[in-house]
Amino acid sequence: MYKKFGISEDLLKLSKQVEEELKDIFINIDEICEINSLKVLNAFQKNGLSEMHLYSSTGYGIDEPGRNKIEDIYSTIFNTEDSLVRTQLISGTHALAVTLSGLLRPNDTMISITGAPYDTLQTVIGIGKETSKSSLKEFGIKYEQIELVNNDFNIEKIKERLSRNDVKLVEIQRSRGYSTRKSLTIQKIEKAIKAIREVNKEVIIMVDNCYGEFVEEKEPTDVGADIMVGSLMKNLGAGIATSGAYICGKKDLIELCAERLTSPGIGKEIGPSLNQNTLLLKGLFFAPSVVSASVKTAIFASRILEKLGYDVDPRWNEKRADIVQTISLGSEEKLVKFCQGIQKGSPIDSFVVPEPSEMGGYDDKVIMAAGTFTQGSTIELSCDGPIREPYIAYMQGGLTYNYGKFGILKAVQEME
Repeated sequence: MYKKFGISEDLLKLSKQVEEELKDIFINIDEICEINSLKVLNAFQKNGLSEMHLYSSTGYGIDEPGRNKIEDIYSTIFNTEDSLVRTQLISGTHALAVTLSGLLRPNDTMISITGAPYDTLQTVIGIGKETSKSSLKEFGIKYEQIELVNNDFNIEKIKERLSRNDVKLVEIQRSRGYSTRKSLTIQKIEKAIKAIREVNKEVIIMVDNCYGEFVEEKEPTDVGADIMVGSLMKNLGAGIATSGAYICGKKDLIELCAERLTSPGIGKEIGPSLNQNTLLLKGLFFAPSVVSASVKTAIFASRILEKLGYDVDPRWNEKRADIVQTISLGSEEKLVKFCQGIQKGSPIDSFVVPEPSEMGGYDDKVIMAAGTFTQGSTIELSCDGPIREPYIAYMQGGLTYNYGKFGILKAVQEME
């Protein structure tokens, strides 16, 4: 039967062997899913979510109950004083730009303690090859970075720099972006935050949490981060939310971000939900299960591609910090073929053949495969990568494990 759908007998046999090896690991992922599902359900109940909160507003959306309730629920789940959850935040990069612009002022200094940030954020800051007259640098905001050492924080150097008390904001990027370093576990982030607080009580600690939500039992704001940012096109949207991003953290910081998003003096009071409340809530409700499926898909991909001779990171039996799986394919041809295979395994536009192209915010040509129900929704099975050595495919997503697995098998077969 599988052969009828374009999957060879040999590949199917290998798939079954891999799944047998992964049984115990998948049980552990299910346990994390249970914990996070209880966290979400409790937040819905504790905040008294009712049918009236599903209704929408238009126009200004002044003090809309449903939107406000969603933000209360996010604050409960992520253990924060306040949240900003808006469809007007159109991407993770947009939410990060709003946060940084809201919190930083001319002559302030921000430091990334995870090395260079993701390509699009480099443009926001003003440190990438692609320049913008709207970057933070153009407004007189200074930037420094401290590199990771052996995929961990350089605690000694961080403490030495922050002890001078002239840094306004520390940025931590949980996921790897288009780098070759490992994504950072909550345990490592907690250790870094504790070290920072030993020498500096006032600096704002901001975490880019994209791709990391619900992968572990805790989140950065559970271990001391002041503010946390992420996209609803990724984990927390569960492929159901069709737009949006979130910012969760201390109340005074959220108000500054809200005033940057809307207007000084208005802040969170306005912002119509435009028929999105049900989608945002349903996406959040399904998120623990969808993230679990995405992690299983990534682990399956890691193991089967390792068996086929490719370098993968993380390996199948390593602890996961996010939903991203990388595969070093060694050549542009194989990177392109793998992404084209993911596209063929997609439910939408499976007949489209993606090719590398220039993209705003990126220094290199990028190939992106994503036959998704929502454009740019990387929690749905997707794969992308910059056309540069060592030609790494960055794969993430999978709304269900079975769909994710079949997409991987299609991609593997495409390279044969």
